[in-house]
This record gives sequence, structure tokens and C-alpha cells, in this order.
Amino acid sequence: MMKIYWTVMYHVPIAEIFIMGYCLYRFAKSFMENKKWAFCVGVTYSITMLMLYVIPIHFDKIVAYIIGILTAFIVMCRTDRRNYEQKIFISVTFFSMRGLTSAMAEILYDKLYSFAENTTYMTNHPNMDFALYVAVCIFYLILEFLFMIIGIWYILKAYKYKYTYMEKKELLILIIPPFMGVVGYEIMWYYRNFYIGKTGKTPDVYDALTLLYYAISVIMIVVVIVLYQGIKAKQEEKLQNELLAVQIGNIRQHIEHVESLYKNIRSIKHDMTNHIFTLERLYETNKAEEARTYSKDLKAALAEMTGEIKSGNPVTDVILQELKDEAEKKKIHFKSDFHYPAASNINAFDVSVILNNALQNAMENAEKSSMPWIHILSYRNNNAYMIEISNSFDGNLKWDTESGLPVTSKRKKDRHGYGLANIRRMAEKYAGDIDIVYENGEFRLSIMMMLE
Repeated sequence: MMKIYWTVMYHVPIAEIFIMGYCLYRFAKSFMENKKWAFCVGVTYSITMLMLYVIPIHFDKIVAYIIGILTAFIVMCRTDRRNYEQKIFISVTFFSMRGLTSAMAEILYDKLYSFAENTTYMTNHPNMDFALYVAVCIFYLILEFLFMIIGIWYILKAYKYKYTYMEKKELLILIIPPFMGVVGYEIMWYYRNFYIGKTGKTPDVYDALTLLYYAISVIMIVVVIVLYQGIKAKQEEKLQNELLAVQIGNIRQHIEHVESLYKNIRSIKHDMTNHIFTLERLYETNKAEEARTYSKDLKAALAEMTGEIKSGNPVTDVILQELKDEAEKKKIHFKSDFHYPAASNINAFDVSVILNNALQNAMENAEKSSMPWIHILSYRNNNAYMIEISNSFDGNLKWDTESGLPVTSKRKKDRHGYGLANIRRMAEKYAGDIDIVYENGEFRLSIMMMLE
């Protein structure tokens, strides 16, 4: 019977190792681009811990935990070579929660086993000792798994910006709670074991306080992440609003440009009688060549003032013309088949925000490709107004699984990375949405807006 007891005792830590490996896999999976490599992280941790357990060399529990998480950290860094600060956060948080949840489960395990062992039923049925031991061991494993997986679930739910780069200051803020939890865990666990070694009994009051401390430590880790992510979300919203304010300023400049354009047109219209009279006199005096030159110069002046693009709205005309000119300076082929939905509920300002954001993004992506081009198209499909902006793109896209949008490649987002979010906001204003397709070197953004 003692051999059976020892067999169970030997295999419980092995089961615990694989449970924790699975939890680490679930934790790392949400932060890594390649989910298969996240599985390798969990397996590496489990194999390392298993080797430390079976080799005939004694390792202190905390040392074994450190070695296990270090190997997992190395695998994370080797398989996903970016955002190393975030990987430190994952490793430290998991390391802390691993110790705290294990200690919580062990205290509850001890109390339950002590209580059940001294019941009248167990006293009268000593043959049930082994069954009780197995049941309590299973209870311990289930409890440890639940504490760990629930904590990870709350962290992943609160951590909204999983694919953005973590700054060093952000890392420092987020690892202080898990670090303090580990320090407190070591101190309190040392005195608990010291008391048990001296008295042979578990300290009931001390255990209750210790359990409370461990639970509060885990909760604080989660709460700090929730609060920080909430602050970060407000900062993101503030930056989006600032970007929108800048775009509003750009739209005002476009409107001023349109007003200036109309003043020039009125001026030409006012002088048109004189221009026609001049042409007539040139033809009357048989100066056809001079008349053609004069007419050509007049056409050029009109084209320069009004621009080549005629979209059906003066504001969108100006925006598209300016972006076309900018594209041509960068040697990007620009083609526009855009037509503004006249006599509709769609506001020109909202369309201008979409065009500015989408075409600036297209410009940044296209100029990096070997054969740069941009094509904008609009059309009506039943009650939906569609805008499609395509551009050449030779890079790789990284997707945010929560927003469904590509993640900016810039380390510091600043004002970058919010264009698509603002476009989606404008589309949703008209009960629409956006869709992104990337295939065969073409990035295509489709915006749908519902017409009344």
C-alpha cells in the first residue's frame, strides 16, 4: 500500500507540470503571431520541468520554476523575434501566478485533507484512506488549474493591445505586482514551513492570512493590467481624436482651397468676354497660329485652376487632385474612378476623412513596392455606396485578432495606426463597415456606407 501511495505522490507533480505547460501555452498563444510556436513554448516548459523533477539532483522549488520559465522565455524570443519587453511580462507574470496559485491550492488541499481525515466516517473506515488521498490529490490539481486558467483568462480579456510594442516604462509598471507577489510568497511560505517543521501542525490562522494574501496578489496582478489597459485605451482614443482634429484642419484647408478656386473661376468667367473677343480678333486678322497658342494657354490656365479630377464634389476634387499630385511626385501611378454620391445622406466631410486616411495609408505602402500604383473606385450597389482603394504592397501584414485590422509596423504608433480605425468609425456612422483583402501583391480596402 505504501508503494501505491508513493506512486501517486510521484505522479501528481508530473500531472501538475503538464497542466502548467498547457496554461503557459494558452497564455503565450494570444501574444504570439504563430500559434504553433506557442505550443512549443508550453511543451518546452513541461519537458524542462519534467527533467528537473526526474534527475537525481535536488533543486529548490523556486530555482526549478526559474529554470523552467527561462527556457520558455528563450523559446519565445527565438520563435517570435519582436516585442521582447512583452515576453518578459508574460514570463514574469506566469512565474508569479504559477507560485501563487500552487500555494493557494496546497493550503486548501491541506485543510481539506486534515478535515476529511478526522471525520467519523474516515475513522470508522480506515480502508478508505487511499481513496481519500487520491480524491484530495485530484482536488488539488483541479483547483490549481482553475485558479491559473481563470487568472490567465481575465488577463487576456483585459489586455486589449496584444500586438502593440510594449515600452520599458509600461513593462516596469506591469511587472511590479507579480514581482511583489513572488517576494511575499517566498517570505510567507518560508515561515509556514518553518512553523510546520517546529510544531508538526499547520497554522490555521496563519494559513487563512496567507491564503488571503496570495488571492489578493493574484487579483492585484489582474487589476493592475485592467486599469493600465483602461488608461491606455483612453490614450488611444485621445490620439485618435487628435488625429481627427488634424484631419478636420486639413479639410478646412481644402475648403479654403475650393473657395480660392471658385474665386479664380469667377475671375476667369468675368474676363471670358475679353478672352473670346481677343480670339475673334486673332481669327479675323488671319492670325490662326496665334489664336491656337492663345487658346492652348487659356485651356492650360483653366486646367491648372480646376484640376483634372472631376468627382462631383469640389472638396473631394481638391483632395483627390492634391493626393494625385503628391503620388506623381513620388512616381506612383494614380488612377481615380471616384464619384461622389450626389443627392444622398452621405456628408462630404465624412467622405473626406475616409479619402484622406485611406489614400495616405495607400501612399505609404505603395511607395515601398517595386512597381507602385494606387487605384480608387466608387460605385453604388443597390442601397450601398462602395469605395474601393487598391494599392501595390510588397510587405507582410500582421493582424490584430480582436479588431480584425492590420497592425501598424511602426514601433511607436504616435499618430500612425489609427487611419483604418477612423475609416471604420465613419463607415459605421452610415450602418456600414470595412473589409480588407491582401493577395498577389495587392492591398484592397473596401468601405461600405448605406444610403437612405
